[in-house]
Amino acid sequence: MELRQLRYFVTVVEEGGFTRAAARLHLAQPGLSAQVRQLEKELGQPLLDRSARSVTLTEVGRAVLPYARAALAAAEAVQQTVDSYTGLLRGRVTLGLVSGATGHAFDVAAFLAGFHDAHPALEVALTEDTSERMQAALLAGELDIALLGPTEEAPPPGVAFQTVIDAPLVAAVAPGDPLLDPDGRTRVPLGELRDRPLICLPRGTGVRAALERGCAHAGFRPRITFEAAAPQVLAQLAAGGLGVAVLPAGEDDPAQDGRQLRTLRIVRPEMRARIALAWRATGPASPAARALLDRLREALPKPLES
Repeated sequence: MELRQLRYFVTVVEEGGFTRAAARLHLAQPGLSAQVRQLEKELGQPLLDRSARSVTLTEVGRAVLPYARAALAAAEAVQQTVDSYTGLLRGRVTLGLVSGATGHAFDVAAFLAGFHDAHPALEVALTEDTSERMQAALLAGELDIALLGPTEEAPPPGVAFQTVIDAPLVAAVAPGDPLLDPDGRTRVPLGELRDRPLICLPRGTGVRAALERGCAHAGFRPRITFEAAAPQVLAQLAAGGLGVAVLPAGEDDPAQDGRQLRTLRIVRPEMRARIALAWRATGPASPAARALLDRLREALPKPLES
């Protein structure tokens, strides 16, 4: 029995099948299947039921799985202990990122390139998702760290936040929109958006949650006619005259396809959007994840008052 065979077995279980497991492990599927069968032959019992379309655990497989995971964790702990004496970080860290999370304030690609140069044996897996799903993934141990838009005022139990961006929401419109007046006002009461088509981020994002809370406070439900995952796309739709884009201040590009975009700060009530660095309150499990978190906490900008 070899550790790599246990790793293959656990990966097949986690991915729900050989195809996705092979892709994750960067192996050919026949070779992966052969290694798992060799493990079953050595143990004298089948661990996986391959009779259905999806691969499932046998009764023996369910009993073996926690021990396989414990063996892999113990082997990783041995390696981490040795690496701690040499200053080498290795392993895999999962980082979640909500679309448009950092805008122009932080270059994620440049940061990760620098971190990789400092720790070439460390793999960082980057994924995008909604803030709600990433918070759940943090709690489930599926993500180590996330940059997300909090959907609630306070972190949920078990999650810690460091606020990176804290900005008011604005209404972005094309020139000539009825919200604009000759006096050049810079603010608009939320109630004036009651019957307007709105363009916003999808549910599960901090901006959408803030908008829905504000509208509920003002006594109406927002009329969302367009959704997009990236704030830049919302601004483009608004510049085309398709509605009022609700964006964090600073996310709107003043020129879209040659047309100027106008913004008004939303008040009564004022709503704010935040971007936060999030991690499990107990701290990341691995030294590699802790190192990435420490570097991110130092590198990310601090929110400005606005």
